[in-house]
Amino acid sequence: MPDARISIVVPALNEEKLIGNLLSIFDDDIKKQFYIELIISDGGSSDSTVQIAQKYADRILIHKENWKQNISGGRNSGASIANGDVLIFLNADTFIKDISSFLSGILKIFQDADVIAIACPVKVFENEEILSDRLFHSFYNTYVKLLNKCCVGMGRGECHIVRKSFFEKEGRYDEKLYAGEDFDLYKRLKKHGKIHFASNLVVYESPRRYRKFGYAKVFWDWAKNSVWITLFGKSISQEWTQVR
Repeated sequence: MPDARISIVVPALNEEKLIGNLLSIFDDDIKKQFYIELIISDGGSSDSTVQIAQKYADRILIHKENWKQNISGGRNSGASIANGDVLIFLNADTFIKDISSFLSGILKIFQDADVIAIACPVKVFENEEILSDRLFHSFYNTYVKLLNKCCVGMGRGECHIVRKSFFEKEGRYDEKLYAGEDFDLYKRLKKHGKIHFASNLVVYESPRRYRKFGYAKVFWDWAKNSVWITLFGKSISQEWTQVR
């Protein structure tokens, strides 16, 4: 879609259980109203992810090389064919309740030319949320908001929203990073302009990783990789375990 204003990029790998829930919110009316193109960047799925994506996507890229593509590579591949001025990267296990209001909110925020990227609060799917989810995400969303206000840029990897010009200017996602690539990108973007934390633009995600590993391990993995990237420019994790 050459006249696209917004490019939605969804990296995916064996996401047949959840990807349809996300893609279905981008129906033809929404695409026309907001000049959206929907790009799926598949990392070489062995399930029916691609077949499901074909029902909704405008363009699909499939990784066919004999080396494993990480999520940074998947996002970069999708962005490389994007036509929109605004890039929205969404993980395949996310969901947005009111997509029209969400997209309208993004365009309104970007009326401020100083804003180059947007960070969103993330919560667990409402029908699966338990007390530990509410407590952790309340804390972590506040933490992300404060980071963007006081010192370094930060955006939850579940949803990144960025002006394409600055995404390209900063060299896109660092494909050498197997974790913490979200922190790294927003840290670099912060040097060029304002990152707006949009408290009203909520993105919902599957709790599958928290259920498998627990919040203590997940947070420790995030924290140690962020510190390692800040100090040494590389992630301490050499792979990111899939949870499906």
